[in-house]
Amino acid sequence: MFGLFLPRHSLALAENQNSGNLRSMKKNLTTDSPLLFSQSSTDFKADCPDFVIERHFIDQGIEPVAGVDEVGRGPLAGPVVAASVILDPENLPKGLNDSKKLTTKKREELYLEIMATSIIAISCVPEKQIDKINIRQASLLAMRQSMHSLALRPNMLLVDGRDIPSGLQCHAQSFIKGDGRSLSIAAASIIAKVVRDRQMVFAATLFPEYGFEKHKGYGTRAHIEAIEKYGPCPLHRQSFSPMNRLI
Repeated sequence: MFGLFLPRHSLALAENQNSGNLRSMKKNLTTDSPLLFSQSSTDFKADCPDFVIERHFIDQGIEPVAGVDEVGRGPLAGPVVAASVILDPENLPKGLNDSKKLTTKKREELYLEIMATSIIAISCVPEKQIDKINIRQASLLAMRQSMHSLALRPNMLLVDGRDIPSGLQCHAQSFIKGDGRSLSIAAASIIAKVVRDRQMVFAATLFPEYGFEKHKGYGTRAHIEAIEKYGPCPLHRQSFSPMNRLI
């Protein structure tokens, strides 16, 4: 159902328009022996992410570098959404950060800037598939699908979290709390967050009794009380606790 609720503009068109800004990133797309960024060397504390990890790979000819992140693992309703982003090293949006640390207004502003300057791909895995394969596998599937949908295939994928999706057609490394370390992952988190939030606001027009526009499907007291009163709607994940008790 939610596969229909993508941004109204064409992602493919945006990718094609912006690919000209990233011609320099098309060089050295392969390497015989990539030197992976040491996880221990990234164990630093910072107020906001930077481009150090990406620059490390780019300087070795391992490029383009993409970041991927997902949003929506915890909610009781709606899809899990993943975004993959290749930033232009010469035109990095200012103010990128973990989407959870930004206001709604700032996320929306950065969303437009990222879309205008970067190569983007988005994937949504709906609630029925989440129930079928579990949320972890659904999250990994969304990340893999978004990466494979990029108009320009990356040579290195920076993944937020511990798990790296299987079947990737590029090198990859995971980074715990990567959206606070890598600008590419932070950009991906912003795109995924804005897209999913918009989907849930639209869902509220279909099922207004649940208040999706407020809690975005998360298990707030008001949301659980609405489920108890009205029962689940088609967007609810029936395999989730407490949903599997309430149904």
